[in-house]
Amino acid sequence: MSLKLEGKVAIVTGASKGIGAGIAKDLANAGAKVAVNYASDKAGADKTVSEITASGGQAIAVQGSVTSTEDIARIFGQAKEAFGNIDIVVNNAGIYKFDAVQDVTAEEFDRQFHTNVLGPILTTGEALKHFPETGGSIINISSVIATSPSPNAAVYAATKGALDTLTKTLALELAPKKIRVNTVSPGITETEGTHTAGVIGSEFEAQLVATTPLGRLGQPQDIAGIVTFLASDDAGWITGQRVNASGGL
Repeated sequence: MSLKLEGKVAIVTGASKGIGAGIAKDLANAGAKVAVNYASDKAGADKTVSEITASGGQAIAVQGSVTSTEDIARIFGQAKEAFGNIDIVVNNAGIYKFDAVQDVTAEEFDRQFHTNVLGPILTTGEALKHFPETGGSIINISSVIATSPSPNAAVYAATKGALDTLTKTLALELAPKKIRVNTVSPGITETEGTHTAGVIGSEFEAQLVATTPLGRLGQPQDIAGIVTFLASDDAGWITGQRVNASGGL
């Protein structure tokens, strides 16, 4: 097991299941101490933590919404109290809902943009108070839908396009502080969410697999390994970049 993140402390938002849980576990396997954030799924976050500790890693579960400045301050405060200065932040928390454009409401627009775009902005702002003078790494989890949108995804695709632009802006703004900011953009990935949404086993899944050059759905580990690389010193000369983790989709 490579401990390229030994001595580092990471916060992963939305890490109770799916891609976020996979990222938290991979960061821990690389030696990081991980704060597993969740908004409502305490059981899922506790499961992620127990899997990390069972493998010899260190992790805690921290509740909070990325749309609340008070919650974000508490997330960072609890992580710092448990582990010390924060070195890595993964802005993974995200929500989606697909609607025809004529059915989009202002409330749904606000809901998705508050979590998917404002959340990373507020979280990054808080991170600046806790990163050491040696810098840090921020990884935003976007989606291939930002550049390859599908029908009925106007709001969700727009949030991810905004997140991609945010990444480039923050990379420029935070470079003098030695903070690197990058994006990982998954393609279709098999998670609890895609099972619940009925994607797995559907004709839509078959179409996606058929158009993915590597010929399968992604798994959380496919995304997690890239995030761990970007969080590490191996990626010390990389910032402002968008990495598609999509099997070529």
